[in-house]
Amino acid sequence: MKKILIALSAVAILTLLMACGDAEVSSSGSTDESDAAPAAESVESPAESEPAAEPVVEEPAEPAMTMGQQQAVSKGQDYLDYASFSRKGLIDQLVFEGFSADDATFAVDHLDPDWNAQAAQKAQEYLDYTSFSRQGLIDQLVFEGFTQEQAESGVTAVGY
Repeated sequence: MKKILIALSAVAILTLLMACGDAEVSSSGSTDESDAAPAAESVESPAESEPAAEPVVEEPAEPAMTMGQQQAVSKGQDYLDYASFSRKGLIDQLVFEGFSADDATFAVDHLDPDWNAQAAQKAQEYLDYTSFSRQGLIDQLVFEGFTQEQAESGVTAVGY
């Protein structure tokens, strides 16, 4: 029984020493508390010496555009600055200009204009040029490449 108590005491002391880290064991196997106490006070663990830093959440970098994509975006914006287009109409115009279908589609999706506002502008352009029935104007906008919903929204936005 005495051997078990000694063994358990030794395990407890070793566990304590491992937890404290710097306490020294004298040759007799006991801890020298006069040395252990100052060492425990002077040694700081990394967690105690520096405040815990919050994890840095990095936004994924926007992929770099190819030269073709950059130019298609620039040309697409130029078109939108002076005229209104449907998504399909703007892609078709950029392809007509010589951009690949992929670059043109990328550019239009990158620009992501308000298609309902584009439909309203196009409806107003048509009404400034000639007369239309409400349904005729909707049909014309759909023919231009606007969705049915975008065309109806555009015609409603101009007061029809």
